Amino acid sequence: MTWTEPAARRALRPPADYRLAASVRSLTFSPYDPCARIAADTFWYATRTPAGPATLALRSGGGELLAEGYGPGADWVVERADAIAGLRDDLTGFSELAAAHPLVARLAAQHRGRRMPATGQVFPRLLRAIFEQKVTGKEAYRAYAATVRHFGEPAPGPMQPLLLPPGPEVVAAAPYWVFHPFGVEQRRADTLRRAAAVADRLERCADSTEATRRLTAIAGIGPWTAAEVVRIAYGDPDAVSVGDYHVPNTVAWALAGEARGDDDRMLALLEPFRGHRGRVCGLLEAAGIQAPKYGPRAPIRSFARF
Repeated sequence: MTWTEPAARRALRPPADYRLAASVRSLTFSPYDPCARIAADTFWYATRTPAGPATLALRSGGGELLAEGYGPGADWVVERADAIAGLRDDLTGFSELAAAHPLVARLAAQHRGRRMPATGQVFPRLLRAIFEQKVTGKEAYRAYAATVRHFGEPAPGPMQPLLLPPGPEVVAAAPYWVFHPFGVEQRRADTLRRAAAVADRLERCADSTEATRRLTAIAGIGPWTAAEVVRIAYGDPDAVSVGDYHVPNTVAWALAGEARGDDDRMLALLEPFRGHRGRVCGLLEAAGIQAPKYGPRAPIRSFARF
């Protein structure tokens, strides 16, 4: 079955100021993400559901957000469409917290149509986060895209060439050297394979707190990786990526005018926004705020040649 026609549809009523692209952009790794992309004002999202492969299409028009699902998992993904679009994002209390800092208040107003998505799925985001550990963004994307294409399975629906993310069972069964030509050294490959082996338990976590605890119990996964995952899987607005190379400097520069900051300084500056600390970091990123750059850029390496 080709699944070129939607098997499920749902019309959603977003707030008047809602912005689709701004809300779902965090679900794409780049404009060329093989599993998720924004094209012609439509967001396409390929995933694996408990009911089978699915593709979700989200498009705005006439004050509505139309959700269409393709594939065996169409009903599952359409039922979660509002969460994936960020429409379950709870902004309660944020405007009062944002008022504590003029920049945050201004960004909250400018980007009020941006919502935080919650996919309800841990492993697809974990796959990407592990590839992002301790490397440049270009290195991480290259490894992620190559891995998806290696295990490549076409996603249902008319948007081609959209691919499904690899299932945890095939990742867990792959020897570490499969990932070496993609620029992934054994440390990250083994971490990914360990995580894939317990993916079923990870997907059953009730909330971001339980997921963080289970994730950080896996060798090779620390608070940075866990935060990157739960912010997307659960839409956790308080998840802060402690250990990031850039975020502490960005926060220190934006909130205190300091060109450099460490994790402790970042957390101290974000403390007034507790409950929405990750949201504040997301607003700074959406606004393109960056600390001044000093020194050489990190080199782009290729572990495939090591």
